[in-house]
Amino acid sequence: MSETLQAADVDAPEAGQAPAARSGNSEDLLVQEGDIAGDYLERLLDLLDYDGDIDLDVEAGRAVVSIDGGEDLEKLVGPRGTVLESLQELTRLAVQQETGVRSRLMLDIAGWRAGRRAELAELGRTTAEKVVATGEKVRLQPMTPFERKVVHDAVAAVAGVHSESEGEEPQRRVVVLLKS
Repeated sequence: MSETLQAADVDAPEAGQAPAARSGNSEDLLVQEGDIAGDYLERLLDLLDYDGDIDLDVEAGRAVVSIDGGEDLEKLVGPRGTVLESLQELTRLAVQQETGVRSRLMLDIAGWRAGRRAELAELGRTTAEKVVATGEKVRLQPMTPFERKVVHDAVAAVAGVHSESEGEEPQRRVVVLLKS
């Protein structure tokens, strides 16, 4: 174990604690998470013989790893991002194995998540405007937690409406309603 990791362990929470419970070393821990994730994903790309450039960043209190560049990368996204979600979870587990702390790392491949975020923000905005105009609530199709968060954020920016999630995974969906 490296000295940096040992120093972070002194102030780090027990494995599985929420990232908000982390100490003042959280920025360092997030950078470390990105480095570990980058190494893990680099080995994966090498095994698959895929080309890709890995970019590491820290945004909104989480490590963000993006892979761009190779033609084969679309295969790592899969239909509706299912393979991407699985790779993200595997990467989080690899980080947790090294740090002992549950990771909230976000992975994007070939810009898919960024493009999906824009689509979902538009869906949330137009759905909220429709609810304002008609007064009738709208239930959207089931979505992943990432997708629901983007929609909730977009709906929150429209006056007179709010959104809730209903149902159980994997059928959990956003419902947009008039504010009472």
